[in-house]
Amino acid sequence: MRHLLLFMAFIATHPLLYAQQVPDLSYDPELANPAYQAGEGSVIFIDEGHHNFHTLEGRYKPFSMLLEKDGYVVKKSTGRFKRSDLDACKILVIANALNAVNVDNWTLPTPSAFSEEEMAVIQDWVLAGGRLFLIADHMPWPGAAAELAALFGFQFLNGFNIDVVNPSYFWRSNGTIVESVITSGRDSSEMIHQIPNTEGQAFSCPEDAQPILVFNSTSMILLPDTAWNFPSHTPMKNIDGLAQGAFKKYGAGRIVVFGEASMFSAQIGDPGRRKMGMNKADAKDNHKLLLNIIHWLDGKLD
Repeated sequence: MRHLLLFMAFIATHPLLYAQQVPDLSYDPELANPAYQAGEGSVIFIDEGHHNFHTLEGRYKPFSMLLEKDGYVVKKSTGRFKRSDLDACKILVIANALNAVNVDNWTLPTPSAFSEEEMAVIQDWVLAGGRLFLIADHMPWPGAAAELAALFGFQFLNGFNIDVVNPSYFWRSNGTIVESVITSGRDSSEMIHQIPNTEGQAFSCPEDAQPILVFNSTSMILLPDTAWNFPSHTPMKNIDGLAQGAFKKYGAGRIVVFGEASMFSAQIGDPGRRKMGMNKADAKDNHKLLLNIIHWLDGKLD
């Protein structure tokens, strides 16, 4: 019962539950060292062909605006994945894809958002040099992306991360932000020190992957049958040591996996005009993390 009371206190302050999220188009962080001149960077596709909760012109508009400010060319991918289409981009972003059966029904089962053929296409594309940024937030999205993630060795938990500390953070100082090329950036100005911990999910990594964010002993995950419904018998697991972000090379390609999506958004929730994502006052490193991830996928960080 104690973990449920803690979680109810946590979600009572969360704008997802009572507010319509809209992109914060005023979000415009300063970039001292853009990767490219405007419009001269690598092509990035954002998936919109799988009932995605975050899209280029929707909740990930600030995401795309930030990357465009860094010089990248950002486009939407609106159909089923085909090799000929993926070959037109360097980086593919899939954020919170969902199977059609769960669009209005966030209840188990949560089948894959992607066909077997599509997953094989993505796997072969990455193996040959493609770059994948796979993001799946809290239940039901981990279930919809679990089969795809498993092809690369990542095992998703289809639930809701909670922490006995609220608010809670990933910190470089305590090792929950793991030292790596992605968390260090190109110079000290791009180093990641603090990332707010919102609910999301947790996952285990293959041995050849390097974690970016890891949970500690105060973190747990609830595994409900229905999103946002937590009766007293809801299973709960401690997720100490599991990841919320990780990366690895795969053949000639690269993949970054994250179990939380809003950290790379900049949204406003009404009523109250509450900020969530990169635009929050305590999330000043979030946009740096996003850019470092894209730079590593692009081969600018090694």
